[in-house]
Amino acid sequence: MIQIAVLTNGFVYVGDVQPINKGVIVILNAWNIRRWGTTRGLGEIAVEGPTKNTILDRAGIVRVPNHSLIFLLDCEAKQWQRVLD
Repeated sequence: MIQIAVLTNGFVYVGDVQPINKGVIVILNAWNIRRWGTTRGLGEIAVEGPTKNTILDRAGIVRVPNHSLIFLLDCEAKQWQRVLD
């Protein structure tokens, strides 16, 4: 499932989030969201996909300890496909 993961220390990633296993979540095909580029918050890009002002950095596979996860935000996968493919 394509989700945005908000982590401690201000890190935000988008990608295919796998279920939590042994205290770790894995984000496949992850991209770091360096700049949201929104006018209506993080939910804007979750629903509508990245804007022309969104800055993403490829991150590959990201493993996140459970204690570092603040929340997950479900994304409209079709809005992200052009970036994540």
